[in-house]
Amino acid sequence: IRRGFSHLRKTRDLILASGEPGTDRCRELSMGMTGDMELAIAEGSTIVRVGTAIFGERAFI
Repeated sequence: IRRGFSHLRKTRDLILASGEPGTDRCRELSMGMTGDMELAIAEGSTIVRVGTAIFGERAFI
C-alpha cells in the first residue's frame, strides 16, 4: 500500500512541476482510509477518509 501512495505522490509532484495551466491551484492529495491513514499521511496525503474510525463498521446486506 505504501508503494502505491508513494507512486501517487510522485505522480502529483510531476504534474505540479509541469507548470501546466491550473496546476498552480492543486493543493490536495486525497488518498487513504481509516485502516491505512498513517501510511497515507506519511506519504503526503492531505485528505484521508476516516468514516470507519468515526462511525464504526458498516453492515453490508
